[in-house]
Amino acid sequence: MRAYVFPGQGAQFSGMGKDLYDSNPKAKKLFDQADSILGFSLSKIMFEGETDELKQTKVTQPGIFLHSVAAALCDPDFKPDMVAGHSLGEFSALTAAGALSFEQGLRLVSVRALAMQAACEEEPSTMAAVLNLDDAKVEEICAAISAGHGAVLASGGIVVPANYNCPGQIVISGTLAAVEKACVALKEAGAKRAVILPVGGAFHSPLMESARKSLEEAIGKAVLVKPVCPVYQNVDGLPHTDPAKIKDNLVKQLTSPVKWTQTIQNMVADGAKNFTEYGPGTVLTGMIKKIAPELFI
Repeated sequence: MRAYVFPGQGAQFSGMGKDLYDSNPKAKKLFDQADSILGFSLSKIMFEGETDELKQTKVTQPGIFLHSVAAALCDPDFKPDMVAGHSLGEFSALTAAGALSFEQGLRLVSVRALAMQAACEEEPSTMAAVLNLDDAKVEEICAAISAGHGAVLASGGIVVPANYNCPGQIVISGTLAAVEKACVALKEAGAKRAVILPVGGAFHSPLMESARKSLEEAIGKAVLVKPVCPVYQNVDGLPHTDPAKIKDNLVKQLTSPVKWTQTIQNMVADGAKNFTEYGPGTVLTGMIKKIAPELFI
């Protein structure tokens, strides 16, 4: 069975999508349509923007979505048996699989990006990558620090697992002080690395609650239909085709961890034999090689 995956924020680079735009009339139409929908030249920033400009959430998320969806829809071999997307990539997966129209998908991503940026500005928060430590140990340390901080910080410090990317790689998310404390404790517990990431907020944590409310309103108004194939969603790693359930999971995703390891394991268990990644970079392919190395022998 053929599985397709779509990356999330962080995969962006200057020049992304330019080859596709120049070589494929259908892709060019989608890029031009996106510029019109958003009211600014997203394509110009994607093709020529500096790193700092590309890192702006309002640019990054729609840009990766546009590149990913255009790559899939312009590929004559795109005939999916199953799809999945990492965080933001879930919107790309749903759009490519026909559950959302291109315009609706792009508008929802734009709402999501702006709401997440606003949530990031409410309190100093961040994320950190943790390498080579058992998931259970990471969860235990995060829970202990969150409980302790709750009594110390007026705002209620918190740190939680945010991305289960692959065996030996978890990203944690939370208030700045709690994440910094967790990094120290995780390294003491045996983590090879626990390093703060250059992000502006605590994605996939309870600190995204205000963004979740904004996105919930937008998703509630969106028309979402049954996709052409199962979409494996981040919140539970399971396949979904029911539009109402997909909507509910999309809303929950903002404040819940991305269960990417579980997602790929379930896709393989359900018959996935090969994976194709659409969008900038090959980050997800690298993760899949660690989750299901038997597919690459």
